[in-house]
Amino acid sequence: MSKIHNAFTVLMGIPTPIVAAPMAGAGGGALAAQASAAGAFGFIGAGYLTASRIQEELSLARAQLLLSDTDPLPIGVGYLAWQLEKDPASAVALLNVSLSNRVQAIWLAFGNSIDRWIDHIRSYDASSGRAQKTLIFVQVPSAKEALIAIQDWKVDVLVAQGSESGGHGYSAAPPLLTLVPSILAVLPKDGPPLLAAGGLSTGGHVASLLTLGVSGVVLGTRFLMTKESFYNEVQKNVLVMASANDTVRTTAFDRARGTLDWPEGVNGRAIYNKTVKDVDDGADIEIVREKFNKATRDRDPDRMLVWAGTGVDLATEIQTAQDVVRELHADMMEHLSFVSTLIAT
Repeated sequence: MSKIHNAFTVLMGIPTPIVAAPMAGAGGGALAAQASAAGAFGFIGAGYLTASRIQEELSLARAQLLLSDTDPLPIGVGYLAWQLEKDPASAVALLNVSLSNRVQAIWLAFGNSIDRWIDHIRSYDASSGRAQKTLIFVQVPSAKEALIAIQDWKVDVLVAQGSESGGHGYSAAPPLLTLVPSILAVLPKDGPPLLAAGGLSTGGHVASLLTLGVSGVVLGTRFLMTKESFYNEVQKNVLVMASANDTVRTTAFDRARGTLDWPEGVNGRAIYNKTVKDVDDGADIEIVREKFNKATRDRDPDRMLVWAGTGVDLATEIQTAQDVVRELHADMMEHLSFVSTLIAT
């Protein structure tokens, strides 16, 4: 594999500037391991998992990467900061299971006290005598929050999440092609690598963001459509068949599931279906919830939850995570080579 050499790939020790996003309920140890094995960097989505379940996924990743219990683990774990804030005592155990496994990175998003968890990670590293610090990724929806992450929290990697992203995000976030330049305009020369996330599905997308000035990209929906993701076959088929106009930003699924502790201003982009329609039409939420739970049990695509970004229609098959990485990388390199031909000498 030919390599991309920039601040992010050097920091992570990887040949391609591609990240498989941490996706709650969808991205586990197998997906993270296989993405990293192919030259990208993979995350487990801790989401609503217990510490013991996180350990199971970390052990699976370690086994697939043929690593011993004492080897550093070249994957990351992503945490919902609001989940940590609900029960700080349990939060320490959730974080420590990843830290004790010597994961390369931890991703934090959607919280009011993210600095608290950054301090915990830094303190753990210092007390454990870890040779290389745990790299901290923080996701932001604006230049203002990017500056806080850079100046106050001293994060290692910054992730700009545009409104096109599947799954949860801030409803006020601008589109990626507006958000990225606004952050680059305030990013210090010695600042952390900036990654872009939101609606990205192809190597052409990756190349375009690299030429815009980011150091890497994060893809979620594309990795939902892999053999390793936790999505069931019905959910994956919904993604394969989806068109560009099938996604919508909504709180309907959080209301149906009862997951209502997200910070103010957060909603989620998913495939529009009858659950969303019922909520939009003002249906009794208890009836909506009952129908949603039945649809989840029965795997009914007309009402079940399928998160998806705006680039969903640009991927039309289920592949292995390694094949996705290789395809994205080759496509990216082809587009970057084309860009170089545009420069007259």
